[in-house]
Amino acid sequence: MEIVVSGDEIKEYEILKIISQLTPIKEKIKYFENKYGCTLEEFERRIKEGEEKFDEWDDYIEWKAYVESLRDLERKLREIKDAKDIRIA
Repeated sequence: MEIVVSGDEIKEYEILKIISQLTPIKEKIKYFENKYGCTLEEFERRIKEGEEKFDEWDDYIEWKAYVESLRDLERKLREIKDAKDIRIA
């Protein structure tokens, strides 16, 4: 049995895989934005200037990790969309 897959199909698969990872990350970021009524950057300034609250610091660390993951996945998505050469390894 032979399976034939085009480069475009591989790109589409990789794009869909990343999109499926983006959705829950965006939902978590939206959760924190709604919970605190601000962006991560605004929240970061607020907690660094205020008194230390461990639960807010925990949320900050988690929120920041989600934002960094989002940026990384968006970068990968751009790279895949712009890919000209596809090599199967």
